[in-house]
Amino acid sequence: MKLKLHHINLSTTDVEHMNNFYQHILGLNEEHEGLPVLEKERGYAGDVAFVSDGDIQTHLAARDIEAGFRTGMIVNPVSRGHIAYRCDDIEAFKAHLDENDVPYSDWGERAVAGWHQIFFYDPEGNVIEVHQVRDKANKVL
Repeated sequence: MKLKLHHINLSTTDVEHMNNFYQHILGLNEEHEGLPVLEKERGYAGDVAFVSDGDIQTHLAARDIEAGFRTGMIVNPVSRGHIAYRCDDIEAFKAHLDENDVPYSDWGERAVAGWHQIFFYDPEGNVIEVHQVRDKANKVL
């Protein structure tokens, strides 16, 4: 199971202001390619702006401290933000976490269509996402 840094998610109370800052002050570009399709009816209904340095995406997401409660998940990825890795075998990664007694919340595709997402905490309480992308025919991309 190979991991690759995919995006950093920053939570905010003002998506437009953060988007302005990251584009105009840091010089990041608005991202249009490979964006997730948000499942606003199933888990997270907030606004998100997407910017990139050309390699790594930054997701600027409206803070939602209630998302974990609404979905019944312990780890809430939009309360403080998170770092996200894409993997090629989510089941193997979940087994790896289980073997190492690392608890996680399996969001499945509740927040993003076609992305099987899990979230867990590092030893300092930072949220980490690992996800695997599947197409409509359930093939790994």
